[in-house]
Formats: sequence, C-alpha cells, structure tokens
Amino acid sequence: MFDHIDYLQFGNSKQKSAYNAIRSLGIIDHLSEYHPILCGTLPIEIDIDGSDLDLIFEVYQFSGFEEKVKTLYGDMENFMIKRTLIREVPVVKANFIFEGFEFELFGQPKPVKEQYAYLHMIIEYSLLKQFPHLKAEVMNLKKQGFKTEPAFCMLLGLEGDPYEQLLDYGTQLGII
Repeated sequence: MFDHIDYLQFGNSKQKSAYNAIRSLGIIDHLSEYHPILCGTLPIEIDIDGSDLDLIFEVYQFSGFEEKVKTLYGDMENFMIKRTLIREVPVVKANFIFEGFEFELFGQPKPVKEQYAYLHMIIEYSLLKQFPHLKAEVMNLKKQGFKTEPAFCMLLGLEGDPYEQLLDYGTQLGII
C-alpha cells in the first residue's frame, strides 16, 4: 500500500496537501533510483502539527546522493544536509521546507523495506487497524511531546529501547 504515494490523494486534507507538495517537488521521480518511500506519521494518519514528511531512500554512494539532493533542493528554505551514524549505520539526512511542509530525506545503505522507519510504520499501521482506540491515545501522547515509537511502546507496556521493542513486538505478532 505504501510503495507509491497515490493513496494520499484520496486521504484527509493534510494527506492531499502532502501529495500535491511531493508531486510538485518531483522528488519521487527525481530520486527514483533510490527507491523512495514516504514513511512516518502522515501516511498512517497520526501526524500532528509540526510533523514532517519522512522520505526514506536506499543509498550506497552518499556523495552522489548528496550532490543530486543539493542540486535539486539546495535552494529550498532551511536546507541542510549532513551525514551521521544511527545504530552504527552511516546515514545521510537532508531537511528543508517546501509548501509549508518540513521534508526529511533519509538515506542509508539498506533496502527501504528493511529500514526501521518503514518497518515501524507497517507495525504501527497494523496495530492501529487492530486496535483503533490507540490512534487518539498515541496522538495525545505525541501532542505532549512523545515521539511516535515511545508513545506506542508506553501504551503497549513495552519497556526498553522503543525502536527495538516495537520491531520485536511486530515480529512476535507476525506483522513483519
């Protein structure tokens, strides 16, 4: 379902606006060789004011990706790009604002459907379908400053690293 962004044009008003912004920016086409997928809270309708649009990419040659992103989006408002390590894995992140949305482009040397952002979204989506009451509770915690994964873990009674615990929980339930 989340492989393409077409579903957004039939969603809520913010999803429709995000669809238009992403299409207007051309990011899916311009960076198609990196297999972009929109992840995070907006696709599963648990975004709040200030939630960004997280696009993940499969990137092995960071320099080429960085140059292409700088060329395409370097003149966008608040553009920033950096490399860092997350869980011992090198990543490249670019951020900017376009049509009222903060974009975060996140690339790492791993297929997109194996990245935490995608796996977490799939697990959260499944949990929201199974337990619809979680939506309001997660959104309430997010409005109080909680990140998404810690909010889910708190509500599910999962302790420890919320990013790992959510993956373990999804695996135990057969979601992933």
